Amino acid sequence: MAYYGSLSARGSMTPEMSKVLPLVSDRTPARHLNRSLDLGQSKAYYNPASKSVYNRYSVGDWGYSNNTHYNLSEKERAHGERLRADAWRAIKETDARTRNRQNDVTKRLGDRVYDIAYMKGELNTEINQMATEIENLKEYRRTLEKALGDTANPLHVAEECLMHREKRRGIDLVNDNVEKSLIKEVEIIKKCQNKMQHCLQKAMAQLKVDRAAQHSLEVDSKDKHHAQGLDDRMQQLRNSSGGIGYFPSIENVDNTITIPESWGRYTQENIARSQKERASSERLRGEIDALLRACASEMWNIYNNVNTCFNTRIHETTNARNTLQAHLQRTMQEIFDMERNIQQLRKAIQDKENPMKVAQTRLDERTRRINVEVCHDPVMKSLKNEVGEIRDSITMLKRSLKASEISLARLLKTKAVLEHDIGVKENSLKLDSKSCMGMRKGFPMDPKVGPIFQMVPGSY
Repeated sequence: MAYYGSLSARGSMTPEMSKVLPLVSDRTPARHLNRSLDLGQSKAYYNPASKSVYNRYSVGDWGYSNNTHYNLSEKERAHGERLRADAWRAIKETDARTRNRQNDVTKRLGDRVYDIAYMKGELNTEINQMATEIENLKEYRRTLEKALGDTANPLHVAEECLMHREKRRGIDLVNDNVEKSLIKEVEIIKKCQNKMQHCLQKAMAQLKVDRAAQHSLEVDSKDKHHAQGLDDRMQQLRNSSGGIGYFPSIENVDNTITIPESWGRYTQENIARSQKERASSERLRGEIDALLRACASEMWNIYNNVNTCFNTRIHETTNARNTLQAHLQRTMQEIFDMERNIQQLRKAIQDKENPMKVAQTRLDERTRRINVEVCHDPVMKSLKNEVGEIRDSITMLKRSLKASEISLARLLKTKAVLEHDIGVKENSLKLDSKSCMGMRKGFPMDPKVGPIFQMVPGSY
């Protein structure tokens, strides 16, 4: 009877069966049946053969013990039959429940694959539409960049005229009608450029936003493609499929970050964001078209106005130029003298190196005296004073050298300023008659056929 087996017999069971079957160390039927059985008391009998007294049970006790074991056996067999019947029912119920649950999960996986495929189709449609809009906006951006580049030449001409006139300092800087018209022309061109640049920045920003929206759609579509393939494979997975295995405690792992409502809302928000940005992109293309036409008209009108007002002013700079040249000569002489002074200071500093080396070498060697000879004698004092004096001399010379170099730098800067002012004066003499009107003989860009009017074909 394995049910009441010994510990050694129990050790031969599997660990699972050892946990199920009870451990019965006491084989007394009375204790196993949880009741007291009076098997009688043994009586003493004398054995004449061995001439000794032995304890013996009666025949009734022997029979009663046998009946008790019979009854115990029948009870345990009945208990075992009930357990087997319950186990069979449990097997059938769990098998049916497992099949039903697996079929339900398979159906839900199929529904999930359908939902993912639908959302992925919506995403791909919006991706294609956004890609088309991005290409259209890129074409408008290129047209705007070309138009902005075409404004550089008119601005360059106007700024060249102003630059020549602005080079005149003091009395040369006369705020006449030409000056005012040129400033107004530059302001209008720069205003148009600023508008174009602002619009170009908006186009660049819109392209970034469009690409970001497109990227979000593509990432979402890629994730859904991956999830669709994974769930489709899981839907096809069966009990007989290869590659299945145990993953302990995997049911306790929850790495989800969304629920069905937030999952669908995320994709709808991505699509809505893309549609919103596409509408903004279309409006921006209309703004670019209107801006280019308005800027071309303003630039052409101010160019004609400047040419009408342009007059010559070239006679006020000769005396100032001659005075500057005289000051320049004296400044250059001072620069020459200062450079010679700097060379002398540098040579004086260099001449102090060897005396310093001699004094410091003497001090270093005297540190190697031993015992009582290490005396702070007058020689030691003189050497230290000598090093200090040389160091002070070098410091003073370097200070003077630094001041001289700063003065030289300032003289060189003054020389550059004087040379620059002389150049300004010389240019002012030929500014209006040669430089300015020579550049303004024709409009730098034909407003009738210029690229600024070459719009992107198609409507927006």
